[in-house]
Amino acid sequence: MKLYTYFRSSAAYRVRIALNLKDQPYEMVPVHLTRDGGQHKTAGFRAINPQMRVPALTLSNGNTIIQSLAILEYLDEVYPEPALLPVDALDRARVRAVSEIVACDIHPLNNLVTLNALKKLGHDQATVDEWYRSWVLAGFEAIESLIAPGPYSFGSRVTMADVCLVPQIFNARRFKVSLDAFPKIAGVDAACARLPAFDKARPENQPDAE
Repeated sequence: MKLYTYFRSSAAYRVRIALNLKDQPYEMVPVHLTRDGGQHKTAGFRAINPQMRVPALTLSNGNTIIQSLAILEYLDEVYPEPALLPVDALDRARVRAVSEIVACDIHPLNNLVTLNALKKLGHDQATVDEWYRSWVLAGFEAIESLIAPGPYSFGSRVTMADVCLVPQIFNARRFKVSLDAFPKIAGVDAACARLPAFDKARPENQPDAE
């Protein structure tokens, strides 16, 4: 498999964690989102992912999957152990809900495209940073009330919720969001940090890290 990634992309970070957890070898192809005007905007990458975003996962048969949650669910179906989703339907729904708070509510308002658009509208960096933090805090308040660490988000096994939450915590810290009000989230992050699959996927441990 070939993973088109950017070291600081939280969506690509999710996929790196999942591939590591499932012990699946993959080739990393760095796509720098700011260098050369954005390498994701090139014709070559657009042919791989028409949305021109990372991650994209090209399989050994030549097919390519885009969108991190779609990739995570694909990996869980094709490589079922360790499972990222619980067996019980209600438990799966709870895990998906937290995953989607991160991937569908927080992340779209915090990604590079959105932040750059705010700057183009005339907002200064301080205003953009405050925008970022406000949406992280709103999402984390909900997640803090929904998870039940033990030590991971939903018990003793890592789930897709953890795979999505940890990269968002990394981003939150980059933008000086304090976790003091979110002890459960901080506890999950600490537990995941002890796992090699998460550590290996960290942005600073990537070959394209700056």
